[in-house]
Parts: sequence; structure tokens; C-alpha cells
Amino acid sequence: MLLSIIAGYFIETATLFAIVLVHEIGHVMAAKNYGWRVKEVQLLPFGGVAVVDELGSVPVKQEIIVALAGPLQNVWMILAAYVLKWAGVISHDWATYFIEANMLIALFNLLPILPLDGGKILQSCLTLWQPYYRAIALSSALSLVCSCLLIILSLLHVLRGGIQMNLLIIGLFLLYSNWYSHKNLTYHFMRFLINRDTAVAPLIDKGTLAQPIIVNGRMKVSDIVRLFVRDKYHLVYVLDERGMIRIVLPEKPLLLSYFTESRRGCAISELFM
Repeated sequence: MLLSIIAGYFIETATLFAIVLVHEIGHVMAAKNYGWRVKEVQLLPFGGVAVVDELGSVPVKQEIIVALAGPLQNVWMILAAYVLKWAGVISHDWATYFIEANMLIALFNLLPILPLDGGKILQSCLTLWQPYYRAIALSSALSLVCSCLLIILSLLHVLRGGIQMNLLIIGLFLLYSNWYSHKNLTYHFMRFLINRDTAVAPLIDKGTLAQPIIVNGRMKVSDIVRLFVRDKYHLVYVLDERGMIRIVLPEKPLLLSYFTESRRGCAISELFM
């Protein structure tokens, strides 16, 4: 902000941050509507990040709506700018800048890179048909690749006589953010499992079809829980060497075994058969 004053672009920069603020207020209001716990909101030049406590513990529908609530604020601001320009309330040049800034922030935030809105939507959609661990690992890897592509794209401008500094800084920030998240993937997954009881309780209360997981007795507890799918309740069928069902386990004993570190790496046959 200080550099923008020196360079004579304070109004433009302040407008950009105001747009980002409204964008993030959209996320916060949607999250609060569902009773989420919003810890903080980080404002950044390309957008912002609403940091919440809910991580894999809420329905996919809620996550997608909260993620879309930000870009939707940019849509109404664009429409408002068009109306005000048509009415002659604001100048053509100012309206053009305001509309382009909103479009840039909205479209950039819809890129499939975490922690951008597009990355969150992609991750949420993946969890609908992929085991949760696999979905978050895949979205994390894709975000790392896309962050590297942004950095490469900014450096390619050297061939045109310069570097896209904004794109480079954003790419480096996203790369660092996703590398940090990738390193903490296990903790992210553990939080999903910790909140598992709370998440599936509404499903059980109203009655739900259980999704079966079929494994052999040699499979480890840690590998079985990685097959859990979000918004589904599982019954685990354990087969013997002849392919016969030896035991059917609900989720609870498996989760208790997983959170007992000495039992996490045990074969399921050692614990229950």
C-alpha cells in the first residue's frame, strides 16, 4: 500500500483490496450461515483466504456453496458497475477498471489451485466419488503442479523482455502454501477421521445405505481407513483366504484402532479375527 502511494496507484490498490474484502465477506457470511467457526481472514492482492476450523467435517454441498459465495460477490459488483456506468454515476474509465478488476479476481480465484476457491471446489467434488485421503492427495499434487506452471509462465515473459512480477510472486506464494499443505496431509486426514462420528451421525439418524468396503484379513487398519469416503457410512467386510466373509465391522472399532498408535499398523486379522 505504501509503495502504491509512492507510485501514484493508491486509489487502484485500495479499490483492489476493497473488492477482495467484499469477496471474502461473501465467504464469511456463507460460512457463518452454516455455523462454521471462522478463525481469520487473510487479505491478499489476488484474493483472500478465509481460515476455518471445519476441515472435511461438513457436507460437500456446504463446502461448495461457501467457496462459490466469494466469486458471486464479484458478479453483483460487476452488474452494479454496469448499471452505475449506464446511469452516468461513475465515469467510463473507472467503471471499466472496476469491472476488469472484479473479473480478474473472480476468474483467478476459480483456478483449480488450493487454497483458491476453484481448488476448494475441485477438492470437494473429488471427495464425492474418491476416498477422502486419495482426493486430498490428488488435489494437493495438482495444486503443486499448477503453482509451478504459474511460475514458469511468469518466467517465460523474459523472452518478451521482462518478467511478470505479479504472476511470479503469486505463483511462489501458492507453491509455498501448497508445499506446506502437502507436508501436513496426514494431519488434514487425521482431522477428517477425528470428526468422522459427528459427520456421519446425521446420516445414521435419518437412516442411510451403508457403502461396503471389502478387504482381506492381511490389510492394515491404516490402509483401510484411507478408503473411507466422505458423506458415506461404511461397513467393512473382512474376507478369509477362501474368499468367505469372516467378520463385518462398523467404522467405530476401526477408528479406535487407528487412533491407538500401537494398533494402527496391525493387520485387521490380528485385531478382530
